[in-house]
Amino acid sequence: MGYDNIEFPKETTFLVTGSAGFIGSNLVEAILNLGYKVRGLDNFSTGKRENVEEFINHPNYEFIEGDIRDLETCKKVTVGVDFVLHEAAWGSVPRSIEMPLLYEEINIKGTLNMMEAARQNGVKKFVYASSSSVYGDEPTLPKKEGREGNVLSPYALTKKVNEEYGKLYYKLYGLETYGLRYFNVFGRRQDPNGAYAAVIPKFIKQLLKDEQPTIHGDGKQSRDFTYIENVIEANLKACQASSEAAGQVYNIAYGGREFLIDIYNHLVKALGKNIEPIFGPPRKGDIKHSNADISKAREMLGYEPEWDFERGIEAAIEWYKGNL
Repeated sequence: MGYDNIEFPKETTFLVTGSAGFIGSNLVEAILNLGYKVRGLDNFSTGKRENVEEFINHPNYEFIEGDIRDLETCKKVTVGVDFVLHEAAWGSVPRSIEMPLLYEEINIKGTLNMMEAARQNGVKKFVYASSSSVYGDEPTLPKKEGREGNVLSPYALTKKVNEEYGKLYYKLYGLETYGLRYFNVFGRRQDPNGAYAAVIPKFIKQLLKDEQPTIHGDGKQSRDFTYIENVIEANLKACQASSEAAGQVYNIAYGGREFLIDIYNHLVKALGKNIEPIFGPPRKGDIKHSNADISKAREMLGYEPEWDFERGIEAAIEWYKGNL
């Protein structure tokens, strides 16, 4: 893995918020496997209990059920913590268009609570999940930090505000913040269920059940699909980055570009199915094309993603075959 040789002092403690979610639970697993202590925080609004139960008896793991909207909870969980990996948030562009007030509460107020708690408790580094959605209607490819357009959804706006608070907390208070702009992360434990499920697990589940998946739009939209192992590497390397890299944001992706219809055809072939997709209307707030320039993360964080799309999708398919 791209993070197997990463080392921290023996008694290092990490806090992972959203630890019962897709990215959070993978971070917990990776850090425990490296031999460090992890505290997890989740309120199960989108996370799953089985993702927590998997580690509950591990001697280096402590789980706290709580909500990032409560400042006292945030203060309690950051006591004695070296690094915060803040993944707790509500995702999904379409859902944010339906529920903007809830997104403001969770993604903005919750993140601000966590930054403030981290500042008060002397956390060394605060690494937080941002999103490629902050690029909005800026059409230039590849996407490069510092060249953003107008955001297209409440979700994207919440992530943009998080980034501004991250810059301010470093500038005003010296809290070392690192914003990771994830590009379409996929992999094991990503939820395939529900109206707002991510496209890869949803397609895999439907094809395994011989159902016809719906592609929103013409299928010619493109994304920089990023396997979960690359995201784990980026989080851990941000924890080791120099303070010169703090107060900034970084594209976290593989740096590739996959078209949705090609992904669909790849999955059909890999799963041995012969099912035509349904083409539906494009989704409001979605960006048509998105792929990342990852040179800043390479240079400032030492990020060297090892998992390309083909390798990642094979691993994801195998996992879903055994877990659906």
